[in-house]
Order: sequence, then structure tokens, then C-alpha cells
Amino acid sequence: MARQSDTKQRIMQTARELFARQGVQQTSLQEIADRLGITKPALYYHFTSREDLVRSIVTPLLDDGEKFLSRMEQRSDVTPREIVEGFFDFHHRHRKDMLLLLTEMTTLAELGLIDVVLAWRGRLTRIVFGPDAPLWQQTRAVLAFGGLQDCTMQFPDAPFDELKAAAVEAACAALGTD
Repeated sequence: MARQSDTKQRIMQTARELFARQGVQQTSLQEIADRLGITKPALYYHFTSREDLVRSIVTPLLDDGEKFLSRMEQRSDVTPREIVEGFFDFHHRHRKDMLLLLTEMTTLAELGLIDVVLAWRGRLTRIVFGPDAPLWQQTRAVLAFGGLQDCTMQFPDAPFDELKAAAVEAACAALGTD
């Protein structure tokens, strides 16, 4: 059983690399199998389609994001800075898969995954500003959280602590909080 899991992880990692380099639609399952030295039926044993493979790559990101948002929504004492810091940490952890989301918007939209990620910003806005936030607060939230997400991808080689401090300060300034 451990070998099966290892093979599945190797398939996902190889697919992630090829998708990032040449795109989801330009990467065949045969190419992934060839790269790994396995047969295409062996790959199909783990993933029924390219869409299934893409979904398996981004599902951990989506699950982790959902857990983070649910935790924040359940707390009445959470501060905007704490939300921003947590959202930065989440995006930094998943920055490679977030790049896949951004570069393969059409494919991921077809799978219904983009709507989930975009809905997160609305939820974050409600956590920070409440359910009836006026447009000016909603736009601040989009800039803050979208910009925070972008910083984790734009500066992949920046030292974590330095990037987090700068990105969190900028996001808080955009929100107009602490």
C-alpha cells in the first residue's frame, strides 16, 4: 500500500512539474507515464483522467484553505493582522500550486476550482469588515488579499521572514487596519 501511495505522489509531482513548464492541456498522460518509466495503464490505475490528476494536485490546497477560513470564521476574537498573517502563511505553503491555478485558469475554471478560490476573498472580507461591507472596504480587501497572494509568488527567493513582514504590513495598510 505504501508503494502505491509513493507512486501516486511521484505521478503528482511529475505532473506538477510538466504542467508548470508546458501547461495542463499541452501535457499528455502518456508523457507523464514516460517520464516516470511506468505504463499509461499504471497511471490510469491512480488517476482516471488528466482532470482527475489536476484536481488531486489542487485539492490539498483547497482543503487547507477551507480549514483556515473555517477557523477564522469561528473565532470572534480574530484580528485583521492575524487573518492576514495566516493567509500569507497559507499562500506561501502552497505557492507552487497557486501558480498552477493562475497559469491554468481556463482548465481550473472548467473544474469549478477557480470559483472556490475567488469566494475565499468574499469570506475574508466578511471576517474583517462584516457582512455589509461597503464597496470601498470590499475593494481594500481584494487588494490586500490578492496582493498578499501575489507577493508569495512574485518573490519566491525572498527570505520568508522578510517577505512576510513586508507583505503583511502592505496588506494591513491596504485594509486600513492596525
